[in-house]
Amino acid sequence: MATASSSATKPSFWENQRLAKQKAIEKKAKKKKISLGELSMFTEQLSSMLEAGLPLVTTMEALYEQTENPYFKVVIREVRSDVSGGTAFSEACRKFPNAFPNLFLSMSEAGEASGNLAEILRKTASYFDETVKLQKKVKSAMTYPVAVILIAVALVNVLLIAVIPVFAEMFESFGQDLPMLTQLLIDTSDFLKKWIILIVLGVVALFIAIKKFIKTPKGRRYRDIVVSKVPIMGPLSRKIALSRFCRTYSILMRSGVPILQSLEITSSASDNTFIESSISRIQKAVSEGIQISDTLAIDPYFPSMVKHMAKAGEETGNVDGMLLKVSDFYDVEIENTVGSLTDLMEPLIIVFLGGIIGTIVMAMFLPIFNMAGVVGGLE
Repeated sequence: MATASSSATKPSFWENQRLAKQKAIEKKAKKKKISLGELSMFTEQLSSMLEAGLPLVTTMEALYEQTENPYFKVVIREVRSDVSGGTAFSEACRKFPNAFPNLFLSMSEAGEASGNLAEILRKTASYFDETVKLQKKVKSAMTYPVAVILIAVALVNVLLIAVIPVFAEMFESFGQDLPMLTQLLIDTSDFLKKWIILIVLGVVALFIAIKKFIKTPKGRRYRDIVVSKVPIMGPLSRKIALSRFCRTYSILMRSGVPILQSLEITSSASDNTFIESSISRIQKAVSEGIQISDTLAIDPYFPSMVKHMAKAGEETGNVDGMLLKVSDFYDVEIENTVGSLTDLMEPLIIVFLGGIIGTIVMAMFLPIFNMAGVVGGLE
């Protein structure tokens, strides 16, 4: 009877699989980064429920049930457990730095200190939402041209590797010297047929190496320098960095976060080495009693509008409001630039593809035209 009872309570194969999968998820939860879109939705829902008067623990339970991301569910569950045990919400979230950025943690801490956590989280959600919208605009502008170029490269390689050799065999039967353009195309086709696998592997390895290099401090610096010198993309990246700086600093100051801490968080959220260097100088100046506008006035990275608005904000005691207006202005500029860039890329891509295909077609038909001319001359 004991054996029968033991076998009846023994977990099934599928139950063991489920438990193993859950353990794996819980193990990776701390290392998984939560997307800004998910964090924005979470923060918005959290602030709305708190404003409705629901207790924090009850709110976290509701969000745990609604969240579909299994890794984020584990994070929310652990935060809820710590909060129910008496830990402050910001301290509970601080255990998961990959899920909650410094901005969220500092805003939560400021909200707890002021007793107005719901309102400050609503401001944070609004900031995240604006950031997500900006990222989507830039990505949508780049997705179309990148996708078209990749497809074009693939099609051209198919032509060079699969189609051109057929023409090359036919041209050999002519017994004549080929035009330079045709010969160059055939040589390129032979080269690709021989080395295409190594070329693809080399491109993939180079991409991975560049991606890893960019994650280093030196690599990030080189990335920002190169991007800043690219026409159109350089000014666009600068506007994005300035908009993020103004909006982040503004919302932190408006929420009561101390100036030096606000600058430190703004620096980490900027993802731009020029902004980071500027903020480092600003922090040093502020600690010495110098106003931010005086430091910005001699910083070459910040345009005159930011300097004048910061100065006006300090004179009127409304620095956060002035910088928020600057951020809104740059967001409009970014949207206009992205729209113009998208409109410009379409004809450029058509001309680019037409030029490549036209060159290949011309190179293939030149020997045929030459042969026709020879035959006509003989007649």
